[in-house]
Amino acid sequence: MTSEELLQKVRKIEIKTHGLSRNIFAGEYHSQFKGRGMAFSEVREYQPGDDVRSIDWNVTARFHKPYIKVFEEERELTVMLLIDVSGSRNFGTISQFKRDTIAEVAATLAFSTIENNDKVGVIFFSDHIEKFIPAKKGKKHVLHIIRELLSFTPQSFGTDIAAALEYFTNAQKRHCAAFLISDMMTEHIEELEKPLMIAAGRHDMHLIRIYDKLDIELPDVGLIKLNDAETGHRIWVDTGISSIRKNYQRHWERINEKINTILTKTGTKQVSIRTDQDYVKGLMQLFKY
Repeated sequence: MTSEELLQKVRKIEIKTHGLSRNIFAGEYHSQFKGRGMAFSEVREYQPGDDVRSIDWNVTARFHKPYIKVFEEERELTVMLLIDVSGSRNFGTISQFKRDTIAEVAATLAFSTIENNDKVGVIFFSDHIEKFIPAKKGKKHVLHIIRELLSFTPQSFGTDIAAALEYFTNAQKRHCAAFLISDMMTEHIEELEKPLMIAAGRHDMHLIRIYDKLDIELPDVGLIKLNDAETGHRIWVDTGISSIRKNYQRHWERINEKINTILTKTGTKQVSIRTDQDYVKGLMQLFKY
């Protein structure tokens, strides 16, 4: 992609997603996330009726009488986007690739963030951390994120979501709203529960799953060659055999069950967005949880 082509793509996404964030999502974003975070303000003496869980035991021991921590709503929110840049994002069969939908969804969230004068940062991950962009404010920063979304070339094609979550938890100490944007194409779903439980315990976690129609079901088109974009493994499959098509769909359903179980346990909100469908409805649904 030439510099001119990249600038045109950036401009196109800016026009589309900035308008959406300003006209559609700004109010939903504000009501969903503002005031969710609490920041430490001061300590004061314990009063009857105060929550004993707020007692500051260090101060209490020092002054030999109970003190509690007082918190206030954070006026500024940080939004972190955890974006899957593994090989499977380069797949799409109807209107666009997964990577294109991921870029538009991420850009919409980023513009929604700066519309409310908040900070947004990004973690690109494959089977390791590819790039970390610290959270900042401003349109210039968001345009930088969009350029990276469109032009970034990962060093690896695999997927390790658990490692991305662990890195995020270690890097982001203050409470934030986090969006994991991925197609969840990984053979290690079970490994997600512990790191997601920790992340969801500290932050508002959301999963935006991007998928393609052919991720769910194979068409009956006879003998075809399937290529795993993450491992490079290729296999010939006869889609004319109904049992093969059914097993393919059952595999998707089993993975879905595992993902839903983990999300329920960890209290993580989710929405699934298909590449050939309007992602606006999906994001609106997520904001209205």
